[in-house]
Amino acid sequence: MKRIFNNAQEAVEHIEDGMTLMVGGFGLVGIPENLIQAVRHKGVKDLTVISNNCGVDDWGLGLLLQDKQISHMIASYVGENKEFERQFLSGELNVTLVPQGTLAEKIRAGGAGIPAFYTPTGVGTPIAEGKEVREFNGKEYVLEEAFLADVSLIRAWKADTSGNLVFRKTARNFNPMMAAAGKYTIVEAEEIVETGAIDPDQIHTPGIYVDALVQGDQEKRIERLTTKEG
Repeated sequence: MKRIFNNAQEAVEHIEDGMTLMVGGFGLVGIPENLIQAVRHKGVKDLTVISNNCGVDDWGLGLLLQDKQISHMIASYVGENKEFERQFLSGELNVTLVPQGTLAEKIRAGGAGIPAFYTPTGVGTPIAEGKEVREFNGKEYVLEEAFLADVSLIRAWKADTSGNLVFRKTARNFNPMMAAAGKYTIVEAEEIVETGAIDPDQIHTPGIYVDALVQGDQEKRIERLTTKEG
């Protein structure tokens, strides 16, 4: 059995100032919203956060931005967060923008134990500055190093007590690869069941990558509501 915490606040207790966190999600889909709020309440500072984007102004990772808890944000785009944009343009926040596919592969490679890889994405642009560029079969590729994190905060739909995880539809996004790339992985799941209750063929992330679990309900806010006129 994995360690199962009573609440999100207990689950993030060992997160300290200056740590690197990976946080699953795409926009507001599949974010570990209770764990993010717990990190906010803990008040840790000087965090490096690796995530696809930074939520919105008043939800998700945007809450950590509000309290100036993030000093370095590594993401694929600024997105819908005006505070993220403001801090970036004012120089208050150190931001590293990474092409989305490269970001995904840097995380996946870290979890797979691969220290670096070559990609054609970014060759001839500022992204390649200061990096090794090699030619393979007549085409140039830039060397990208893998990402690892001190702690990964992950959102799953269902988990069992051994840490095996199932993600639901698009909420799967970056969560499985981040679970593998964290030195310590905390999972927030809507439901925790006994080991054996999940069909092995349905498991997306094996429990070997998971260190701790907490069960929690979510608001599941919609980032941008679009409706059809009647």
